[in-house]
Amino acid sequence: MSQAQLKQVEAVRRVDEDEKRPSSDHADHDGGHEHEHALNWREVNRVLFVAAAAAAIWFLGGARNPYVTGIGVICAIVGGFPIFHEAYENIVQRRMTMELSMAIAIVAALAIREIFTALVITLFVLVAEILEGLTVGRGRTAIRHLVGLLPTTATVRRNESWQDVETKEIAVGDIVLVKPGTRIPVDGVVVGGHSFVDQATITGESMPAEKIRGTSVYAGTINQSGALEIQVDRMGRDTTFGKIIDAVERAEKSRAPIQGIADRLAGYLVYFALGAAALTFVITDNMRSTISVVIVAGACGIAAGTPLAILGGIGRSAQLGSIIKGGLYLESLATIDTILLDKTGTLTYGTPGVVDVRPADGVPVASLLQAAVTAEPRSEHPVAKAILKKASNMGISGEEPERFDYTPGKGIVTACRGMEIIVGNRLLLEGHRVELPINTVSQTDSEIFVAQEGKFLGTLVVADTLRPEATKAIQDLKSMGLKTVLLTGDSKAVAENIGGKLGVDEIAAELLPEDKLAFVRRLTATRHNVVMVGDGVNDAPALMKATVGIAMGAGTDVARESANVVLIGNDLSKLVETLSIARCCRRTIMQNFVGTLVVDSIGVGLAAFGFLNPLLAAFIHVSSEMTFILNSARLLPPVSSAHGLVRGLFSQSFTVAQD
Repeated sequence: MSQAQLKQVEAVRRVDEDEKRPSSDHADHDGGHEHEHALNWREVNRVLFVAAAAAAIWFLGGARNPYVTGIGVICAIVGGFPIFHEAYENIVQRRMTMELSMAIAIVAALAIREIFTALVITLFVLVAEILEGLTVGRGRTAIRHLVGLLPTTATVRRNESWQDVETKEIAVGDIVLVKPGTRIPVDGVVVGGHSFVDQATITGESMPAEKIRGTSVYAGTINQSGALEIQVDRMGRDTTFGKIIDAVERAEKSRAPIQGIADRLAGYLVYFALGAAALTFVITDNMRSTISVVIVAGACGIAAGTPLAILGGIGRSAQLGSIIKGGLYLESLATIDTILLDKTGTLTYGTPGVVDVRPADGVPVASLLQAAVTAEPRSEHPVAKAILKKASNMGISGEEPERFDYTPGKGIVTACRGMEIIVGNRLLLEGHRVELPINTVSQTDSEIFVAQEGKFLGTLVVADTLRPEATKAIQDLKSMGLKTVLLTGDSKAVAENIGGKLGVDEIAAELLPEDKLAFVRRLTATRHNVVMVGDGVNDAPALMKATVGIAMGAGTDVARESANVVLIGNDLSKLVETLSIARCCRRTIMQNFVGTLVVDSIGVGLAAFGFLNPLLAAFIHVSSEMTFILNSARLLPPVSSAHGLVRGLFSQSFTVAQD
């Protein structure tokens, strides 16, 4: 097993140990119910043993035979050992839990020679423990499946030959050979070969991506058609793969404030049940009714269902490509009323693009772009890259210029085949006595003029482009009753142009980083719950001050570290879905709270007046508990889609590898 895999397994083991370790701050299910979630055959055998003992007691006549009674007591103690053991630990730690109350009920049933009742109660509790463990385990199973995505060995160039080594022996800068049909073990850059790579587990792309010299590849993807030589950039936890696992594992170990409320409420319900049982015994002097009162009241649906719902919400968000760094932030997202959005890099791509090509009369589009492309290859300016990309998309290429002169702030003058080509702003071309048309673009766009041998060829209109999903995302946010505000350092004209296209509720332009921070402070001071969405260093203070800060995955390191949520795929529609999941999570938890209180209140009343015997009370306890736990489990990804969760975790996350 590779070093990266060993680290992943160790991390998962530590998570499980943290979850199983009792804590004085955690009532009920934190210490008692979060066991190893794989099906434990020892537990299954214990259930079968108790079921057989209960059946035998029933057929042999219950407590009428002292030998049968003695055997039944022994079976109840042996079969219920996990319950008694947890109850003892809870007494030592001074915690009031449902295990303790159920243990009291079992002992009371044995004391009044209700052996069959004691065994059936034990059986119900053990079965509920197994079902609960399997249900909760669904939230973490997919992460264990991630370990299998990376190969354990790789072919590395050593001493001018290819050698098979363990991946833990690979170093940054090594050249790795990846054969067709195998998984790529590292993040890196192709330095040799040509192939197509299935990046579905990382980018979510349905079609394989072509890989040539200079393109990036990612750990866990599948090389399909040809051999590739890859120079190693990142390995193990430093890869895209590893970063997301780290984020999800940290989120799993965090606790939301509502979990503390659930734990306290569960403890209060246990006190309520024991108090009601004592009052029932004093008034009725009926031990069966008293035991029924203790048994029927259940807080497991709250204590186990709440963390399960939060885990499901975090897991489902991760499946969509939204990494929430803790349950606290998932809970806070459900109460948000205002969304603040940075413009550049969040609502727009943050890089200029050619949005329009306007050739002069009688000049073909191809001639205009060919002249521009011939002038731009040696330039590092973002506008030059936008022009080259536009030409490449249209299948137009240029020629190598004979000379290249760049004037900062104006443009480029080149020569090719003895003909002078000028690409730049109006001042540059007018300085070379090129006759230009009247300015026809808005204040928010830039004009790039192109001339050849003194003849005007046309204009390229360059502007920052909106993300295609941005408009719909804004409308969806508004339909959820959220106020949307555009924050930008750009001019008022640019902000109003973008804001008008998006339909945001409010626009704030020409803001410095401290102005954005002050804007967030004003809202939070007036008791607004605010989300700040940004991607740059200038957004970091506002991201940290907001109720929840959300960073775009392609943003700066500072923004991602300052944020509480990271949108891996830079897709704003995922923000809408994440907010919907957070609201659904909160709604589910409140349903469990109200449902538990109603069931317990009615159940205790019926049991106190003798309408419920201990067996029926145990059935109501277990069935209601599982109902609320399964209600929370609706948020979890389907059992059959562990691989789908893996794909979702890394959906469109290739930009993170560039960090």
